[in-house]
Amino acid sequence: MQRRHLPTALAVISASALAWSLPAPAAPVSVGQPAPPFSLKDTAGRLVQLADFAGKTVVLEWTNPGCPFVRKHYASGNLPAQQKAATAAGVVWLTVNSTSPRHGDHMAPADLGDWMTAQGAAPTATLLDPDGLVGRSYGAKTTPQLVVIQPQGRLAYVGAVDSIASARPEDIARATQHVPGVLAQLAAGQPVRPAVTAPYGCSVKYD
Repeated sequence: MQRRHLPTALAVISASALAWSLPAPAAPVSVGQPAPPFSLKDTAGRLVQLADFAGKTVVLEWTNPGCPFVRKHYASGNLPAQQKAATAAGVVWLTVNSTSPRHGDHMAPADLGDWMTAQGAAPTATLLDPDGLVGRSYGAKTTPQLVVIQPQGRLAYVGAVDSIASARPEDIARATQHVPGVLAQLAAGQPVRPAVTAPYGCSVKYD
């Protein structure tokens, strides 16, 4: 009788052993913690590493051109203007697309690059995160979502692009734009407030 159950028992043991052998997914970091390192290719196929920008303030912006909230901030010129102002001040701005190749919103690298150019965008680089590992390591939930890394390599800000959660371009003028404020506080050596806000937009299309 026991021998009939042996394969089942072994299967349970094997499954249990496999579960223990797999590494647990890393928990997303929070403000004050070191920024997870990464290496991603940009839309031209060049490898870009976070370590390339050691000692600099870095902005990470999650994007997806298929999202109406993203289109709001690009078609209005809001995010391109922020990118230009930040990079002119010596800040590194990395736009990250974590959309899965399996999703309908996925864009080929060249197409994404062309879209950014058509919008007048001016990030330091536009990066592809097709397996979503970088997005998940930073806890990116929405597009757009912004992260600011201070020169010492720790997260200074995580959250929304601005204070009004809507897809209406007319709301931009009366909203507080968070990243310019964060960058000004960092440049002045002041504490960042707020350091965390609730991101809004479309869900990141990891699957």
